[in-house]
Amino acid sequence: MNTSLSIVLSLFELITFAYLAFATLYITVYGFASIFNRKPQTANAVKRRKFAVMIPGYKEDLVIVDVAKDALEQDYPSEYYDVIVIADSFKPETLRELQKLPIRVEVVVFEVSKKSKALNKCMAAIGDDYDVAMILDADNLMEHDVLQKINHAFDLGYLAVQGHRTAKNTNTSFAILDAISEEINNKIFRKGHRILGLSSALIGSGMGIDYKLYKAMMAEIDSVGEDKELEMRLLQNNYTIEYVEDAHIYDEKTSQSKVFVNQRRRWIAAQLLHFKAYFFPGLTDLFKQGNFDFFDKVLQMIQPPRILLSGTLFLLTLSSGLVFFFQLNAVSQYFSLGFYYWLSLLLITIFTLMISVPRKFYNLKTFKALLSLPLGFVLMILSFLKIKGAGSKFIHTTHSHTENIKKNRQKKK
Repeated sequence: MNTSLSIVLSLFELITFAYLAFATLYITVYGFASIFNRKPQTANAVKRRKFAVMIPGYKEDLVIVDVAKDALEQDYPSEYYDVIVIADSFKPETLRELQKLPIRVEVVVFEVSKKSKALNKCMAAIGDDYDVAMILDADNLMEHDVLQKINHAFDLGYLAVQGHRTAKNTNTSFAILDAISEEINNKIFRKGHRILGLSSALIGSGMGIDYKLYKAMMAEIDSVGEDKELEMRLLQNNYTIEYVEDAHIYDEKTSQSKVFVNQRRRWIAAQLLHFKAYFFPGLTDLFKQGNFDFFDKVLQMIQPPRILLSGTLFLLTLSSGLVFFFQLNAVSQYFSLGFYYWLSLLLITIFTLMISVPRKFYNLKTFKALLSLPLGFVLMILSFLKIKGAGSKFIHTTHSHTENIKKNRQKKK
């Protein structure tokens, strides 16, 4: 009986190690690549493209008016971009304030709200007189030169471009951790990928897509994780997604644990859903067409969140360390791998995360925020346990951070 149990536990340990080793290797390769810089690209011709800056929002009365006003302040000819707020379940007084602005307001009503539905209905209403669909979340604020930089990326021949989404607020420990998490993802899944010639990951906002292409692809998308669905379809059709690191879009970071859980369960559910849907198509395209970019994105869908990866490795390293140093032979017989295997993965993961964190976060506030990591790990486990149904229904993230970000913007001359 002990022999059978030992075999089962050893097999489980080996499978767990293989998965976590793959996850560690994956982020290490792209994390290390991200420390290098790309050579600036220049375009021979400059074309002024017309942007449809679409801002879908669901009950975002607290922030939407400020966001709409801010979107009008781009250093880009006003006749070449329209700001369009897609208003779902807004208060009448909010709609009246929006209608005072030189923007377009599209009011939408759904029995079951989804961002994909709102965007599709908006594009059906505004017509086709646009070159680029620029998608913002209802809390996003752009640097004044974002449209210029996205337009330049289109001059270089790209039809799908992701800007650099970064934190608007770091007012709580959770907001700091969320901000750091986003920057790590920017380094690994965006900059690191582009350094190695692969596509950037999309985030769902701060992105510009060729309007006709976006409209055609979105017409077939009705999922909660519409950005990941779009990303998969773009790569499956051999489009390269560019990343413009200096096109900054400010995004509100999670301040409350409840919002953190809801947000993460939606993301995890979307990842697993798309891995299941695209694994075999990705594998087929890899061997038939050599489309590694698409297959890499499929593999990205089963990457554990960084806090879950590092937390799990810490616990496994701690457990194996106790067995190793206290010579608990009665327990050690059930395990195949030693303490140093797990320690190696943990140290490599920590090193990768450290080189992926921008220097501005190396301060006392971050150190204090790191004390909340154990709680973040527990909440991530809860998010994972609650993913049932999260991939098929809309989960709203409330935004309320309205302070003036202009004070924190880089001054560009």
